Amino acid sequence: VIIYSRWDRSPDILEDQVTYPIVTAMLGAPRVKDVRGFSDFGFSYVYVIFEEGTDIYWARSRTMEFLSAVLPKLPQGVNTEIGPDATGLGWVFQYVLLDESGTHSLAELRSVQDWFLRYHLKAVPGVAEVAPLGGFVRQYQVNVDPNRLQALNIPINQVADAVRAGNNDVGGRLVEFSGAEYMVRGRGYVRSTADIEQIVLAANESGVPVRVGDVGTVTLGPDIRRGVADWNGTGDVVSGIVVMRQGENALDVIERVKAKLREIEPGLPKGVKVVTAYDRSDLITRSIDTLKRTLTEELIVVSLVILLFLWHVPSALIPILTIPIAILISFIPMYGMGITSNIMSLGGIAIAIGAMVDAAIVVVEQTHKKLEEWEREGRKADYREVVISAVKEVGGPSFFALLVIAVSFLPVLTHESQEGRLF
Repeated sequence: VIIYSRWDRSPDILEDQVTYPIVTAMLGAPRVKDVRGFSDFGFSYVYVIFEEGTDIYWARSRTMEFLSAVLPKLPQGVNTEIGPDATGLGWVFQYVLLDESGTHSLAELRSVQDWFLRYHLKAVPGVAEVAPLGGFVRQYQVNVDPNRLQALNIPINQVADAVRAGNNDVGGRLVEFSGAEYMVRGRGYVRSTADIEQIVLAANESGVPVRVGDVGTVTLGPDIRRGVADWNGTGDVVSGIVVMRQGENALDVIERVKAKLREIEPGLPKGVKVVTAYDRSDLITRSIDTLKRTLTEELIVVSLVILLFLWHVPSALIPILTIPIAILISFIPMYGMGITSNIMSLGGIAIAIGAMVDAAIVVVEQTHKKLEEWEREGRKADYREVVISAVKEVGGPSFFALLVIAVSFLPVLTHESQEGRLF
């Protein structure tokens, strides 16, 4: 669980007043294995690492429980939150807002991303977060003239406080007229630059109010860029990163995101379209195709080898049946242990096919030879006993040969933490 804090201070101040209090508070949380804190200029990250097997939502609730005790002790102005319920592999899809008409600015595209696309995609089941990248964040900017402030004897902090207080709605009481009740409201939310310009800062010696517009200019400026995204060398664009919730099926989440994008595409501004920049489903399907191709190649090779040496079609059919069944059975313990079908597990199965093929060829060849002897001796015994004795004769050595391979991997399986999860 990642705790993220923002405060416009130097790293040493953040370390002493933000990171250190949070780290010490998290040390007492149950099932916590390790706590790591990182301080940067304006940012603080605290990684709370729980014991293996801990439910992610239980861990997040415990983190919030212990964080609530330290939040009142942090300095004023510190914004603290916990990261999304995702993993480092949650980046499954990324799209780009492409303006083919050339009539929309980066600020307008960023507004479409932040106020339209992001809300629709966050509602898709399995999506933990939609992170924007590139473009300009629109904002009101008050550019004051220091000479005017000095002449009017108005400090800059007074301007900031007045602008902050001048952007607020307040509620009054009820007024009754002739049996009817009227709600009294003070509507003060900023809706244009003119609203900010009319905010009163003070009064001069003659009693004339001094407004924000008298000491500077107010503009609607898209001058704050939140990340830069370059699309195929064509320049800066606005992009969105879809982060998958932990434990979800990446393929299903990506398909739902694509379906949602097709659904909301008619609502985009004219000339703007969504282009896929990164799609993990392509990697997933190619990995599955690799396993299918490996399995097919192994079956063909084994069948050809058996046919070449034995000239017996039923013997060649046995590995074609047993190997796929063995692979399907291997998914049962994977399901029971909570191991997903990912790049590592599919690659391990592809490697294991080669080991199974050796045993299959040995058993089939041994059985075939014993049946040939049984034919030459006049079929004196039951053929079932011949087959069973032939399998028993090579079953032990084949099993122990495979066991040696399995035992050689046991040290790898004793790894913990990231290495243990990887292998």
